Amino acid sequence: MSDLVLAERRGGAVHLILNRPDKLNSLNVELFQALDGHVRGLQKGEATIVVLRGGGRCFSAGHDLGDIAKGEKLPEANYQAKVIERLSTLPMPVITAVHGHCYTGALELALAGDLILAAESAKFADTHAKWALTPVWGLSQRLPRRVGTAKAREMMFTCRTYSGREAEAMGLANACVADDAFDAAIDALVAEIAANSSFSHAANKRLLDHTDGLPLPAGLAHEIYRGEGVGPDMGARIKAFAERARK
Repeated sequence: MSDLVLAERRGGAVHLILNRPDKLNSLNVELFQALDGHVRGLQKGEATIVVLRGGGRCFSAGHDLGDIAKGEKLPEANYQAKVIERLSTLPMPVITAVHGHCYTGALELALAGDLILAAESAKFADTHAKWALTPVWGLSQRLPRRVGTAKAREMMFTCRTYSGREAEAMGLANACVADDAFDAAIDALVAEIAANSSFSHAANKRLLDHTDGLPLPAGLAHEIYRGEGVGPDMGARIKAFAERARK
């Protein structure tokens, strides 16, 4: 498999690392193909948590404009959008860990994460309008669902850059930490999630995805009648809790 995306197991998680540091991890077709190979492998559910991050100086500077200029040769229509959708619908929690640049196409990729953890050095922006482009990898749908329509319009219309702290304040990032604490914060978040049931994580993720945008009565009915109920590890977890309580 291409080394444009590396996969490392660490602390109960699989880290997918964008590995084009000489180009600030800019996103070309070959990188998406490498990412797609890893994501398809993870669809089997063998990992507990996935962390998507960038190697080197940043998460990613965005879509490779050179690739656009020379005319991309895609394996199939809307290929990048399909890869991002596969990533977003993995059965386990996906954490996007962002340091440095996260611009435009990179922001669309980052939004595939269930959670976004930002370093203080993170810089988020949607610059489609700067280049007379419109999103085709999901930003117009995922961004307003995360930050609200008014803030999404602000980001899209102004092409302004937002810091990690500003991303945290607007709800784009779940948290922002100092750069020298970034790796430790990723590991701590992974450990906190991994301590809980992977059955519940997968079932709750499906529940949230399937009811997104439904009216409240329809969403409640879905939860009651189509929720997945009790996981196979419930008995062991309750027994372990009871044993700890007796000590």
